[in-house]
Amino acid sequence: MARPLVFALARLPAEIERDLEARYEVVRDIEAAGEAEIALTAGNLGLSSDQMAQLPRLRLIAVNGVGVDAVDLVEARRHRIAVTTTPDVLSLAVAELALGLALSCARRVADGDRFIRLGHWAQGDSFTLGRSILNRRAGILGYGRIGRRLADLLRGMGMEVLYSARSEKPDAVDSYRPDAATLARDCDVLFVTAAGGADTRHLVDAQVLRELGSDGFLVNVARGPVVDGDALATALSDGTIAGAGLYVFDDEPHVPQALLDAPNCVLTPHIASATGDARRAMAQLVLDNIAAFVAGKPLPTPYTG
Repeated sequence: MARPLVFALARLPAEIERDLEARYEVVRDIEAAGEAEIALTAGNLGLSSDQMAQLPRLRLIAVNGVGVDAVDLVEARRHRIAVTTTPDVLSLAVAELALGLALSCARRVADGDRFIRLGHWAQGDSFTLGRSILNRRAGILGYGRIGRRLADLLRGMGMEVLYSARSEKPDAVDSYRPDAATLARDCDVLFVTAAGGADTRHLVDAQVLRELGSDGFLVNVARGPVVDGDALATALSDGTIAGAGLYVFDDEPHVPQALLDAPNCVLTPHIASATGDARRAMAQLVLDNIAAFVAGKPLPTPYTG
């Protein structure tokens, strides 16, 4: 019996990749994937309507990640193509990086590294004071799995946590704010964890940044377009906010020069889930979703947004 055909745009960790190839016929050229019922992709790669048109038998899009803004969901629904993601297993890794970016901004960790490497410390130069954030208020914009995991970490460190979401959550232990501007006004560090897509594009705009204020820090671990990049660059330059930590951008891997030039902005590549544990767990969940589809069983983590 022929093995199921999988069109793979993304690669998995080596040991899981071997398992994938042992179970399925894996092709990476879409020209050879016309009979594939399964597409394996990543959040940043997605699957376009043009690609779907070349896969007439497609019935499952398995995303290695939680972002689906690069998947044409309208086209997928129209053709009754199921979409799965890998929620929960990367929540701690993303929350951990968000916390690291906040601390690096406030305590000027990246600045201190450059200060030493350029010889300024040895020359007796003085280093500007940083700021403590652990005795201040954190605001979480987007109160899904990642936002709640981050809230747990922040509360554990003694911070008061506020949040904003589409609606107030009855089971939340944190304080609700009805919109991004109000949340920014009432917090000192604004963590952006909202889902990407048209509904949240530029959710953090110039007004929100003004409300955050000159002592406030912004950390974006959502999607680049959730924050208005031009407004952020201006806010960093003119002191509207104190600093920002970013690992997502509008046009990755291209980062605007204004952000590269901003000394009060800490940047990393798109690495929030880039730990061995998280990546293996994500890849295993991709395999579990594919296996369930092939067996005709319920999908473990279907995307239902």
